[in-house]
Amino acid sequence: MSTTLAKGATGLTTAEVEQRRRDGLTNDVPDRASRSVRDIVRANVFTRINAILGVLFILVLSTGSIIDGMFGLLIVANSAVGIIQEVRAKRTLDQLAIVSQAKPTVRRDGASVEVAPREVVLDDLIELGPGDQIVVDGTVEESALLEIDESLLTGEADPIDKQVGAAVMSGSYVVSGSGCYRATKVGKDAYAAKLAEEASKFTLVKSELRSGIDTILKVITYLLIPAGLLSIYNQLFSSKESWRPAVTGMVAALVPMVPEGLVLMTSVAFAVGVVRLGRRKCLVQELPAIEGLARVDVVCADKTGTLTENGMRLSDIKTLTGFDDTEVRNALAAMAADDPRPNASVQAIAEGLDETPGWRQSAIAPFSSAKKWSGSSYGEHGNWLLGAPDVLLDPQSEDARVAEELGSSGLRILLLARSDRPVDAPDAPGHVDPAALVVLEQKVRPDARETLEYFAGQNVAIKVISGDNAVSVGAVASSLDLPGGDNAVDARELPDDQDELADVLERKTTFGRVRPDQKRAMVAALQSRGHTVAMTGDGVNDVLALKDSDIGVAMGAGSPATRAVAQIVLLDNKFATLPYVVGEGRRVIGNIERVSNLFLTKTVYSVLLAFLVGIAGVGSQIFGYDPIGYPFLPRHVTIAAWFTIGIPAFILSLAPNNERARSGFVARVMRLAIPSGVVIGVATFVAYLIAYAGPDATAQQKEQAGTTALITLIMIAVWVLAIVARPYVWWKVVLIGASVAAYVLLFTIPFTRHFFKLDPSDVGLTTAAFVCGAVGIVLVEAAWWVSAAMQGEKHKLFPASPGGAGA
Repeated sequence: MSTTLAKGATGLTTAEVEQRRRDGLTNDVPDRASRSVRDIVRANVFTRINAILGVLFILVLSTGSIIDGMFGLLIVANSAVGIIQEVRAKRTLDQLAIVSQAKPTVRRDGASVEVAPREVVLDDLIELGPGDQIVVDGTVEESALLEIDESLLTGEADPIDKQVGAAVMSGSYVVSGSGCYRATKVGKDAYAAKLAEEASKFTLVKSELRSGIDTILKVITYLLIPAGLLSIYNQLFSSKESWRPAVTGMVAALVPMVPEGLVLMTSVAFAVGVVRLGRRKCLVQELPAIEGLARVDVVCADKTGTLTENGMRLSDIKTLTGFDDTEVRNALAAMAADDPRPNASVQAIAEGLDETPGWRQSAIAPFSSAKKWSGSSYGEHGNWLLGAPDVLLDPQSEDARVAEELGSSGLRILLLARSDRPVDAPDAPGHVDPAALVVLEQKVRPDARETLEYFAGQNVAIKVISGDNAVSVGAVASSLDLPGGDNAVDARELPDDQDELADVLERKTTFGRVRPDQKRAMVAALQSRGHTVAMTGDGVNDVLALKDSDIGVAMGAGSPATRAVAQIVLLDNKFATLPYVVGEGRRVIGNIERVSNLFLTKTVYSVLLAFLVGIAGVGSQIFGYDPIGYPFLPRHVTIAAWFTIGIPAFILSLAPNNERARSGFVARVMRLAIPSGVVIGVATFVAYLIAYAGPDATAQQKEQAGTTALITLIMIAVWVLAIVARPYVWWKVVLIGASVAAYVLLFTIPFTRHFFKLDPSDVGLTTAAFVCGAVGIVLVEAAWWVSAAMQGEKHKLFPASPGGAGA
C-alpha cells in the first residue's frame, strides 16, 4: 500500500489541545470579515450628505425658525434606517456563514472529530479527502496519492502531488487522494488568512450600481458648488432681504440639491435583499453578487446535485461474460468499504453491498475528474477499476453499446473492470477486462423543470455541463424538456480554439464528459461573446469554472472548496432557489434605477432653479430691475419631497421587479432625469415670475407667490412619479392617488396651510400655477417619449399587464 503513516498518528490529546488554547495557539481568524456594528454606525452617521445637511440645519436654527429645520430629520432618518438594515443584513450573513462553513476533521485522542475552523490548534492532525479545503498551513504527515490544487493561491492550474513532509497552504484544496497534515501555522499567521484580510473585506461598494451612483454624485458635487455660491450671493447680497429670510431662502435653495435618499435607498435595497435571501437559506458571500446574478444571461448548470438529487441507489449489477457474480460483488464491496471518502456513487454501492470480503488492499488510485476512474489492488485477488464505461471500454464493443443503451434512459452506469497491473503503476490502467456494469438510479429534482421554465421565460439560456456520459446527461435534460437535450455533445469532441468552442456553445445546450479544464474554457468562451455567465456546481471539479465565472453558485452540501470560491451558496441545496436570487437582484437594480430618476430629477430642478433665481438676482444689480429672492422656504422643499420622492421612493425600492439588469445605468438615468428636471425648474420659475410682486410685496403676496411656484412644481413632480411607476398595477395606482390626496389635504386644511405658510386663495395665481403645471406635464411626457423611443423602451410608457416589470 502506498500510504505512509506518521508516527504518533493518534493526534493531540485533550489536555494538549486545552494547553494550546490557553497559550493562544488557535486558529483565531474571524468567521467572516464583515463590518462591525461600530463601523456600520460610523459609516452611516459620518457621511458627506449628513455633514452638508447638518451645517444647513444649524444655519436655519440660528434664524429661530425651528419649523423650517424639519429637513434635519433626514439626518436621523438616513442614519437610523441605514444602520438598522445593515445590522440586520450583517447578522443574517454571519449566522448563515457559520452554518455553511467547512468543518475540518481533526484527529484527537485517536478519534476523528469535526470542529469549526477556529477551533483548530497548533500541531493538530487534520484529515484530508477529495474536495476538502486546507484551513491552516501545515506539513503532510500521511499521503495516499494526495494531490493538492493551489490555483486559488498561486494561479498554477495543475494539481501538485504532495508526499510526506511536503508543505501545504491554507486556501488550497484536495483534488484527489487522501491523507492528513499537521498544523504548523494557525490564525493570522496562515498564508490564506493574510490574503483574505484584504480580499474578503466588506464589498458593498464594489458594484456597477454603486459605482454608477458614485459617478452621479461626483457630477452633482461639481454642480452644487457654483449653484450654491450663486444662491448664497443672491440671498445675502442681491435680494435686499433681512438676514433671517435671506438665510432661510439660501438653505431652501441648497437642501433639495442634495440627493440625500439615493445612497440610503441603495444600501437599504441591498440589505433587504440579503435578509430576504437569508430566509430562503441562501448565503450571499459578496453583496454585489445579488446585482451580478441579475445581469446573468447564461446559467451553466452541473447535472449531478443540481438537476438531479445528490443521493443515488444501487439498481442492478450486470455481470459480464467471463466473470463470476460472487467475485464481482466481492470486488465492488471491497472497493466501496476501503474508500475513505466515498462519493455519491461509491456510497450507493456500499449501501447496496453491506458484506465485505475482507480483502487486504495493497495499492490505491483515487478517483479524479481527469482520468474518470478509481482503482484498488488486492494482491492475489486482482487489480480492480471502477469508472466510466465510455472511457475504459472499446467504444465499438458490445459491452459499450449495452452501457450506452442503459445510460440513454437517464441511469448512471459505471464499469467494474480488472486490470493486468497494479492501479498505482505509471502506465495504469493498462489492459482492461470488463467485469460488470453497475447501474445506479438518479432522481431528477422535482423542482428542476419549473426552474428551467423560469429561466426560459426570462430569456436566460441554460447550458447543462457534466462530467457524466453524454447520453445519460442528454436523457436527464430531455426528461426536463430542455431544448437540445436530446442532442447532447460529447466534450471529448469539442474544439480547443476559443472561437470555435463559443460557436458550439451558442448552438448546443447539453454537454457530457466535460473535464474541469474544459468547464473553465467553456465559461471563458461564453464570456468572450459578451455573455454574463453564472456557474452552478457542488464538486471539486467545478471549482475552476466557479472561480472564473461572473457569478459562482455552490450547493451547501457540495465540497468545501466550491463553497469557498462561490459568491452565492444555496444552503438548502435547491436549484429552485436560484430564480429567487435572480429575482432579488433584478428587484434591487430595477428599483434603484426607478428611484434614482426621482432623486436626480429633484436635484436637477433644484440646481436649475437656483441658477435661474441667482442669475436673475445678479441681473437686477446690473440692469436695475427689482431683485428676486428664492421662492421657497425650507419647509416648502421638505413637503415637496415628502409625497413625490421620499415615501414613494421607499415603497418603490422594495417592490417586485422582473426586468433583467442592463449596463448603461448612469446614461439611462440621466437621459430621463435631466429633461424632467429642466422642465420642472423652468416651469416653476415661470410660475414664480407670474406671481412675484416685487421686493416691497406684503407677506401675503410673498406667500401666494411661493405657493403658486410650489403648486406648479408638485404637479409636474407627481407626474414624473407616475411615469417612473409604470407599468401600473393596483398598488401603484393607490400610491400615486395617495400622494395627490395628501397634497390636496395640505393645501386645503386651514391648520396645514397656516403651519406650512401656504396661500392658494388668489384664484388667478392658482389658475396660472395649474396652467404652468399642465404645460410642464405635457413637456415631461414628450421628453420621456423621446427618451424611451431612443432606447427602444416604448412599452414602459403605458400600463402593462401584471406580468410586466414591476408587477
